[in-house]
Amino acid sequence: MSHQPLKEEECVPATVFKTRVRDESIGGENPYRWQDVPSAEIFDGKNVVVFGLPGAFTPTCSTTHAPGYEAKYDEFKALGIDEIYCLSVNDAFVMKQWADKLGLENVKMLPDGNGAFTEKMGMLVKKENLGFGNRSWRYSMLVKDGVIQKLFIEPGLSDDYPEDPFEVSDAETMLAYVKGSAA
Repeated sequence: MSHQPLKEEECVPATVFKTRVRDESIGGENPYRWQDVPSAEIFDGKNVVVFGLPGAFTPTCSTTHAPGYEAKYDEFKALGIDEIYCLSVNDAFVMKQWADKLGLENVKMLPDGNGAFTEKMGMLVKKENLGFGNRSWRYSMLVKDGVIQKLFIEPGLSDDYPEDPFEVSDAETMLAYVKGSAA
C-alpha cells in the first residue's frame, strides 16, 4: 500500500460513510436505519477533531485513546470545536457497540468499514501480522471547513509495523495545539 498521507492545508477526502441512525418511526426492537453520510456533511463549515485508530475494542484504543477525547470533550467545545469523531476501519454495528461499552456520550463514532476514507488519507495499513487485515494507522487531525489544519501521525507508518505507537495522537496533544492556536 502507498503511505503518502495527506498533509496540512489539504482538503479531507470526499467519501461516503455508511452509518446507522436511530429512527423512531421504525419502532420495534431495532429502530435503526442505514444512512449514507458524505464527508462534506461532517466537515464543511465546521471545526472538527478526528482521531483515527486501529480498531474498536483493542486495548490502547479502549483504555486511553477514545476515553481521553471523551474526557476532554468540554474543553474542546469551549475552544470552538464543533465535533470530535473517532474513526476506525470497523462497521457501524461494531462502532456502536464499542461506544456503548465505553459509555461515550459526546465523541461520535465514524465507521469506515471499507476503509475508503482511511485509504484516501494515506493511513490504511496492512495489519496482517496481527490478524487484523487492513486498518487505520493511529493519527489525529484538526479540520476546519474541510481543510486539514493540523495532523499528528504516530511514528512508523507502514504495513505490518510490529508496534502500535501512541505518542502524539492523544487528546492532550491535540488540546494543547488547539489552545495554542486559539491564543
